[in-house]
Amino acid sequence: MSEQVTFQSPEDRIVGKHVFGNLYGLDPKDLNDEKLLKNLVLQAVKIANMNLVEAKSWSFGGKKGGVSVIALIEESHIALHTWNEYNYATLDVYTCGEDSDPQAAFNFIVESLKPKRYQVFFADRSSS
Repeated sequence: MSEQVTFQSPEDRIVGKHVFGNLYGLDPKDLNDEKLLKNLVLQAVKIANMNLVEAKSWSFGGKKGGVSVIALIEESHIALHTWNEYNYATLDVYTCGEDSDPQAAFNFIVESLKPKRYQVFFADRSSS
């Protein structure tokens, strides 16, 4: 059984905005460029008016290797994962700040990577 939560004031409300998607047909050289991908995520943090706590990246070898970049932000996170074998990436931008713009971060990364096609999904993850 779920319980409805009621807040006393607008300041108590959590504004959760989640933009995520799949990027297809990426340039193979970009898929493995850890420095490029990390820099894109760091730029997206600024563009979306988010506050960076820490960013980490990892490069994975092998047939299905790729790169993962995670930016922990005060408002939540940005995660970008690439797969060599499929020329594919997933991108996840989640914020819980009224002044942050996850759509701007998502759009910046997509425009920079220039996939042949992509999907984008939206979820309202607000507390009320």
